[in-house]
Amino acid sequence: MRNIFRISRSSGSFRTTAAGAALTIAAALSATAAFANNVIVLNSAEATLSLIDENTHQVVGTVPTGKEPHHLMPTPDGSSLIVANSVSNNLMFVDPKTGALQRWVQDIEDPYQLGFSPDKKWFVSTGLRLDRLDIYRFDGKNLSIAKRLPLATMPSHIAFTNDSTTAFISLQVSGEVAAIDLATQTVKWKMKVGKVPAGVWLTPGDKYLLVGMTGADYVAVVDWRNQKIVKTITTGKGAHNFRSMADGKHVLVSNRVANTISIIDEDSLTNVGDITGLLPGPDDMELTADKKYLWVTFRFAKHVGVIDLANRKLIETIKVGRSPHGIYFYNRGPVTGPNGG
Repeated sequence: MRNIFRISRSSGSFRTTAAGAALTIAAALSATAAFANNVIVLNSAEATLSLIDENTHQVVGTVPTGKEPHHLMPTPDGSSLIVANSVSNNLMFVDPKTGALQRWVQDIEDPYQLGFSPDKKWFVSTGLRLDRLDIYRFDGKNLSIAKRLPLATMPSHIAFTNDSTTAFISLQVSGEVAAIDLATQTVKWKMKVGKVPAGVWLTPGDKYLLVGMTGADYVAVVDWRNQKIVKTITTGKGAHNFRSMADGKHVLVSNRVANTISIIDEDSLTNVGDITGLLPGPDDMELTADKKYLWVTFRFAKHVGVIDLANRKLIETIKVGRSPHGIYFYNRGPVTGPNGG
């Protein structure tokens, strides 16, 4: 296992200093070091991550994190997976294949959802609890704060335009989407989109912005250039988060209240099928490299599920911790959209 580091703020940037050995985490990881392809699941209500062997589907380890780990994101070079501990106000960098701890980044306040811009110059963190967006410059290794931008109310999910000029942020309580100019770190505009917007997704060519309405039963289709909703796509109650099917044509949306996952055609902007018979609270999703299986976290059921996409059937469930949220594995299908995790 690599040395453990602590990152502290210094002159607007971050510096790395050696920290003491984290014996509890080291012990938890010692039994899992041999596994090269672990599925990493964040248990947000337990402050742990579960490690599942992708081949056997067996839980091979449980590792402590900070408080309320919700979302995760690989670094652009793929060398690390960043776990955002929102209540502990820090980031945890782990090996993306094994889950082994690499280092900590401290003093990142309320990191909920994370994102790197496509040009890899910007790192954005939403502060769901603090009603704030933190925008960092990224030099390929280190982060330096560019702007802490007040953004009410409850900024949640992130999507970037392919040219890296704009980030779209859903605001859950105010029912809006905000467009952020990354170069100037300012709000370009806000618009009402519906009740409790969460996941945001750009269709090919950045033509439309899709917004999942967790407080309703549809996805809003936004002509973001003209700030206008042009269509709604009925999915299921609690439309929440997106994951590409990596075929250039379809995107999945999890419906947390209906306990279904809908398949959206990105050209026709229609719901072309639903995956039913799921456990309560389907949320984040991950696709296997062969595109045959979809893994999904069930927030309200303490389980992860494996779905056979050919038959659109849940074929297996795996018990993890309380309120499983983010999920990731290194050997995954391409993410052909603006969101990485």
